[in-house]
Amino acid sequence: MSQSPPPSNNNKRPRPLSLPDVWFKDQDLKHVIFKMQLKSLSATASASTSPSDSPCEGNNKISLQSLTVGPPAPDYTSLISDELLLRVFSKLPISQHVPNSLVCKRWLYLHGRLVQSLKVVDWSFVESGRVFTRFPNLNDIDLLRACIRAPRNSGIVVTDNRSLSVPVDDTRLSLANGFFIDQNDDVLPHDSVDSGLELLAKNYPNLRRIAVIGASENGLLSVADECRTLQELELHCCGDFSLKGISGCQNLQVVKLIGCVDGFFNSVISDIGLTILAQGCRRLVKLELCGCEGSYDGIKAIGQCCQMLEELTLRDHRMDGGWLAALSFCGNLKTLRLQSCKGIDSSPGPREHLGSCLAIEELHLQRCHMKDKEGVEALFFVCENVREIVLQNCWRMEDEVFALASICRRVKCLSLEGCSLLTTGGLESVILSWNELQRLRVVSCNKIKDVEVSSALASLFCVLKELKWRPDSRSLLASVLEGTGMGRKGGWLFKGLKV
Repeated sequence: MSQSPPPSNNNKRPRPLSLPDVWFKDQDLKHVIFKMQLKSLSATASASTSPSDSPCEGNNKISLQSLTVGPPAPDYTSLISDELLLRVFSKLPISQHVPNSLVCKRWLYLHGRLVQSLKVVDWSFVESGRVFTRFPNLNDIDLLRACIRAPRNSGIVVTDNRSLSVPVDDTRLSLANGFFIDQNDDVLPHDSVDSGLELLAKNYPNLRRIAVIGASENGLLSVADECRTLQELELHCCGDFSLKGISGCQNLQVVKLIGCVDGFFNSVISDIGLTILAQGCRRLVKLELCGCEGSYDGIKAIGQCCQMLEELTLRDHRMDGGWLAALSFCGNLKTLRLQSCKGIDSSPGPREHLGSCLAIEELHLQRCHMKDKEGVEALFFVCENVREIVLQNCWRMEDEVFALASICRRVKCLSLEGCSLLTTGGLESVILSWNELQRLRVVSCNKIKDVEVSSALASLFCVLKELKWRPDSRSLLASVLEGTGMGRKGGWLFKGLKV
């Protein structure tokens, strides 16, 4: 029985060369570094080596001492004082700060002195005191992410579309209670947060802004005692009596309170907390209430005590009916924002009891349900002196609801975006009655058509100072593609095909 010859190795695919193979393929390249070192040798070392020696033989004869690296070049920046270097670094763009801090330990230390705003993601960075050594001149610190125990290696991040993003593992997504974080287990205990705030207050007496989760009255009191220049405070997951701690912050101008957030926190801020806030912080200029309960009494206390209040934001509010009437006590209010509200006012009451905001200039409604016509009508009545109205992605913004805005006769600027139920006739009936209208912006309102614009509306467009008219994305796309042959059935691309 004959045996077949062994397979030949000639048909084998050659192995690709690796980096060492390429580097040492040539014998001359093998000793290229050695030859470069030979040129830098002293005259004594070169005289002791015979010219006829091969590179390998010379390598054996040269001592290791002759191949040692020379002393580093002198650091001329050491002659410059820290103050002068800080002035130089402060003139550089912020994008260059981090690369410069990697040059040496001194530059790293100087970079830390330049940083004034910081977001902390690890609470141990505060408890150990490293943050005070690394960044000694902070005046703005954000502790939101550090106050939540969350997996560091999770690829799932849940955000509330405001200021908080939390990594969660997949087990949290299937919980029946609907919360991505557990207020008892995932949020740091009040004692830990309070001790951290006490350390921050002692080391950063010039703090101007703090954002924190789960702080109690004691922690906020330590901040109020030490940080006399504190101007902005953001509190998440706090209750009514926690606000007693900020009564000593006499210079607070901007306050953001987050009580209940779906999927994150379930704290309660009621009229009690709003009254405590109003009596303690009388210099407020901006106030934002997110997921807060309350009623007429709480808003009235804010209006009577905080007479410098210019901007009020209510986000996803849980206010009882009748709160709109209390806005008349805010005598200096210029901007009112309602965001992500499921309703405006369930029971506003008769018009004679509503009053009005005489100084109001801007009214913003974003992602709000406009199904309650009585509440919407009361809102426009209270804000009848408004100069600018912004309606963005509001549900149930129909012609009948938008017609209620005709009571605001002094509107100079109107912005509509995402109002898909509003028609051309509904828009025209209102803005033609506004004799002072100067600016108009209409974007992504698909029921407003160019072909339905009347001559009266076109005449109004001619006298406006500013006009942005993009109501229908389809008509905009058609005008852009006009003359290209695209967008037609068949198209010129398929005319040459033969079946």
